[in-house]
Amino acid sequence: MMNPKLEVLTPTNCQIIFIDQQPQMAFGVQSIDRQVLKNNTVALAKAAKAFNIPTIITTVETEAFSGHTYPELLDVFPGKDILERSSMNSWDDQKVRDALAANGKKKVVVSGLWTEVCNNSFALCAMLEGGYEIYMVADASGGTSKEAHDYAMQRMIQAGVVPVTWQQVMLEWQRDWALKDTYDAVMAIVKEHSGAYGMGVDYAYTMVHKAPQRITGSHETLAPVPAKK
Repeated sequence: MMNPKLEVLTPTNCQIIFIDQQPQMAFGVQSIDRQVLKNNTVALAKAAKAFNIPTIITTVETEAFSGHTYPELLDVFPGKDILERSSMNSWDDQKVRDALAANGKKKVVVSGLWTEVCNNSFALCAMLEGGYEIYMVADASGGTSKEAHDYAMQRMIQAGVVPVTWQQVMLEWQRDWALKDTYDAVMAIVKEHSGAYGMGVDYAYTMVHKAPQRITGSHETLAPVPAKK
């Protein structure tokens, strides 16, 4: 029997869940710069939307502790229901189980906080009790220390979780630059969220291919004027 984990992720074979991407949870993250974490999470969300990936957003103790999901993440999916929980383990909430089942995809991409608690418990239980394959987005998740994140990732990998990064997931979904239906959306995400890669794309577009700059207004470049002696 073929190992299903040898299959690359495609827009038709997976779903995605964002777990507890909330400010109070992010405050405790020490394994990754929190602004980078937020950038990566929002980029992953935009990629999921571009490829029409079935998406779940779940939160824990929003009013009592964790606060509201990042507005930048929610704005990617206007009108989407948020599945509130009391348990740290998303698998313990029937709404989450029902949403996963309704999406009909056994491959589940996961981005969440914290790696060692909510991500770990969900991944292990979803694999054991639900038969799901878990793809943990390491750089769109975070733990309360580098050790907490790293050892949780190791534990999950030993149990069968596949570690991935947000850009890896997006480019697996794209796969071929000849797929023009999603090309522009992917390039927009790269330019906005991919750091040096995005800067390089902007440079190539404007300096090599002579495309207009990616700006919303107009700017005049004034020629050099040597200072008077």
